[in-house]
Amino acid sequence: MLKNVTLEVLRNTPVSDQAVEIVERKGVGHPDSICDAVMDRISVSLSREYIKRFGEVLHHNIDKGMIVAGRVEKKFGAGRVTKPMEIIIGDRATFTAGRVKVPVASIAKGSVAAWFSENLRHIDPKKDLKVRVVLEPGSVELADIFSRKGRLKGANDTSASVGYAPLTATEEAVLKTEKFINSPAFKLEFPETGEDVKVMGVRRGAELDLTVACPLICTMVESEKDYFRKKSAVLKALKSFASDFPFTGTTINYNTLDARGRGVGGVYLTLLGTSAEDADSGQVGRGNRVNGVISLNRPMGTEAAAGKNPVSHVGKIYTVLAHRMAAELYERIDGIKEVYVWLLSQIGSPIDEPKQVYVMIVPGGRIDKKRVEKGVLSILDEYFRGIGTFTGELSRGEYPVC
Repeated sequence: MLKNVTLEVLRNTPVSDQAVEIVERKGVGHPDSICDAVMDRISVSLSREYIKRFGEVLHHNIDKGMIVAGRVEKKFGAGRVTKPMEIIIGDRATFTAGRVKVPVASIAKGSVAAWFSENLRHIDPKKDLKVRVVLEPGSVELADIFSRKGRLKGANDTSASVGYAPLTATEEAVLKTEKFINSPAFKLEFPETGEDVKVMGVRRGAELDLTVACPLICTMVESEKDYFRKKSAVLKALKSFASDFPFTGTTINYNTLDARGRGVGGVYLTLLGTSAEDADSGQVGRGNRVNGVISLNRPMGTEAAAGKNPVSHVGKIYTVLAHRMAAELYERIDGIKEVYVWLLSQIGSPIDEPKQVYVMIVPGGRIDKKRVEKGVLSILDEYFRGIGTFTGELSRGEYPVC
C-alpha cells in the first residue's frame, strides 16, 4: 500500500475564475522546443537500442543540450544560409556493457537528422545543421543503479514534480492555436508560414488576448506589400479559428514588431522556418511543460523531462506521471474543480515508493472528504502498481514531453 500520501481540500479560487491568467505555448519550430524534442528523440532511440541489445534500458541522460543559432541572409524572394545552426548533445550515456559497444554518437546524429526531416520542412540536416556529440559515460554510482537487482530501478535523483488537471479554457485556447498554425492543413493553405510559432495568451475576466508570432518564409514573399497581404490572410484565418473559443471576446495580435516602410527590417521573415537560423538559440528545459503549455498561474517543477532516461530518472517519470494522475483523479472523482499532484522521490528508493505524495483538491462545491480520499488512494495505488508498464511506454516515446 502506498505510503506518505497527504490529501488536502482547499477553498482556493480556481485558476479559471481568477481575474487574470497568463499562458504561453512554444511551437515545434521554436529553438527551445526543438531542443526538448530532439534530445527526447535521442533518448527514445538509445532506449530502443539498449533493449534490443541487452533486454533493458541502460543508464543515460540526454537532457543537457542546446541549439546554437546560425547565420542566414534574407531578402524578399530569396535567401541563403551563411553559417549552419549547431546542435550540441550533452550529458551521459552507456557506451559499453560487457564486451558490447553501443554506437551512441551515430544513434544520436541519426535521431537528430530524422527529427529535423520530419518536422521542419525547409531544413536540410546535411547542409543547414551541424551536430556535436559531447556525451560521456555516466558516474560509477549512478550507472550502478542499473545493475542492482529488483523489479524496478531505484530513483537516480531526489527530485520533485507536479501535475494538474484540467486545462483551463485559456490553456486549451493557447495550445489549440499553435497546433492549428502548425497543422498540415494550415501549411497547405498557408505554405509561406514557418514552424517557429509562439502564442502568448492573457485572459482578463472573460476576455482573451492572444499575441501570436509566426514568421513568413522569405523565398515565398515577393515584397513588403506581398508580406502584409499574406499576413492579413493569416490573421483572418486565425480570427476565424478563434471565434469558437468560449470567451466573450478574443483579440488576436499577430507579428506585432512589424513596421511598414522599413523593408526587410520591418517584417518577420525566415528562410528555414525557425529563428534558430540566425536570431535565437535554444536550450533543454526552457520550452513547454509536458502538458504542452507554460502556465504562469500554475505550480511548475524545475526538472527538464526531455531526454532523461525513462526507467530511473524521476525528473521524467514523475513529471509525466503527475499530470496523468491529476487527469485521472479529475475524471473519476465527482465534485472536483481542480486537482494538483506533487510527487517527491528519494535517490536510491524504488520509483514506486515515493517519499511524498501530496494531492491538493479544489472542490466545485461541498464534497465528502472521506469518499474523495478513498478514491484518491485507490487511483494513486493503481498508477504506482503499474509504473513498470508506464516506464516501458515512456521508453518507446508514447508520451510527448513538450
